[in-house]
Amino acid sequence: MTNTIADITTQSKCIFIIGSNTTEQHPVIGIKVRRAKRYLGAKLVVADPRRIDIADYADLYIRHKPGTDIALLNGLMHIIIRESWHDQEFIATRTEGFEELKATVEKYTPQMVSEITGVPVEQLEAAARMLAENRPGALLYAMGITQHTVGVLNVMSCANLQMLLGNIGKPGSGLNPLRGQSNVQGACDMGGLPNYYPGYQRVNDPAVRQKFEQAWGVSLSDQVGLTVTEMVDAAGRGDIRCLYIIGEDPMTSEPDLNHVRHALENTHFLVVQELFMTGAAECADVILPAASFAEKEGTFTNTERRIQRVRQAIEPPGEARPDAWIIVQLAKRMLALGAVSPRDDAPYAGWDYWGVSDVMREINTLTPIYAGVTYQRLEEGAQLHWPVPDEHYPGTPILHVNKFSRGLGKFAAVDHMPPAELPDDEYPFILTTGRVLYHWHGGAMTRRARNLKTMYPEAMIEIHPHDARKVGIRDRQLVKLASRRGEIVSRALVTDRAAPGLVFATFHFPESAANFLTNPALDPLAKIPEYKVCAVKVVPMPDDQRL
Repeated sequence: MTNTIADITTQSKCIFIIGSNTTEQHPVIGIKVRRAKRYLGAKLVVADPRRIDIADYADLYIRHKPGTDIALLNGLMHIIIRESWHDQEFIATRTEGFEELKATVEKYTPQMVSEITGVPVEQLEAAARMLAENRPGALLYAMGITQHTVGVLNVMSCANLQMLLGNIGKPGSGLNPLRGQSNVQGACDMGGLPNYYPGYQRVNDPAVRQKFEQAWGVSLSDQVGLTVTEMVDAAGRGDIRCLYIIGEDPMTSEPDLNHVRHALENTHFLVVQELFMTGAAECADVILPAASFAEKEGTFTNTERRIQRVRQAIEPPGEARPDAWIIVQLAKRMLALGAVSPRDDAPYAGWDYWGVSDVMREINTLTPIYAGVTYQRLEEGAQLHWPVPDEHYPGTPILHVNKFSRGLGKFAAVDHMPPAELPDDEYPFILTTGRVLYHWHGGAMTRRARNLKTMYPEAMIEIHPHDARKVGIRDRQLVKLASRRGEIVSRALVTDRAAPGLVFATFHFPESAANFLTNPALDPLAKIPEYKVCAVKVVPMPDDQRL
């Protein structure tokens, strides 16, 4: 996020939510957004193919077709430029590429955009006016924007809109992705991406690579690595013979789960480090029992880039150990066996960490955005949002205040492109996926909580009443949902939360996970699968069928 949760929900005049089921997936932020709307008078615009709960609080709810975000955003920008509502001073002094953007969005007339997105022209005009007349405004998005074959272009379009309105670098504004998992921001910050070392330092930058080679005493590749989806594909082909999975269950979270199961079962050596017996763990050759967040020390970095101290509350049960301890022990054994031979003069070659604060000191040395994040400052209660370039720096709650990290912000003119797979006569519905309030991700933890399971005990698919009548489905009837990749049996929830032609399903329940059906087609840049759009058919099951 470029901004903090507090300044967005106290100083924004307008909050635009697109591709985020905020109240169910980020309930604390969702409560604050509702308070900003109710008590502070902030306008709220929500764009989503499903009528999610936050839409009930919106001043304007836009229901666009799945996979048409770029067309929608281009259409809003067309109107803003047409009416001269754009921030001309900000554009002139802080950005480049405006003329190219203007030329592209000029063809996205309200009539054209309405045909692509299904949004009435009157709503497009009203949304553009509301965004323009209520500044500063914040844009919030999540995986409804990123999990497409055009996910990167979707994000660029969101950035285009905010720069066009001058909604960057000030309180109550910004481009704010809501992270979908605990500490996923911190994992990315620490190099959990195939193209970056810690701190978003590119692996193909020779100076960066040399710095880490000297620190770790090894030779490092200049090639960008593989994403999870690409690793699974490579394992299925036999190109990867060993997988080490930590705190992740690709048997629920990856697309085309039949293919994933085949890949994991055919991996020569599979190690899974987990708290519970997940689908991936069932395929493992070795399971390493890990500790939960409450059983270890460290830090989390949350969705607003705030580094938070995590303190151990209880001892790990049985043989469970913290992830860092397990990794260090594996590394030391590999060193002893000669599997790797780092240079002795490298400062961090020996894996001699006495505690998590030692790890943070290494991070301070090698990761500029975390250089001033010390355990002493965190223990003293410092509220640090990276970048924190030194120990005297107070942190950076708002990014891009005076200038962008690249100097000028660059408009990226992008065109609408349809999803990789659209409905046809055999598979006439669009499937989109997501989560519900009562369960989280693959459900490895929440399905073990008695009260949560009572509230939402089994897999459900949402289908519009018109479609249910057409297919011959009653509310709560079991149905078979099928795509070109697989099929699941689930219970139907007949509701107008789903638009006509749209079916919604979750991946919380392994036996009925939507990801048996989803399309593994990838965004060509970020390599994110297109979870949010694929073609399916719905078939009613016999009344005596059991789930």
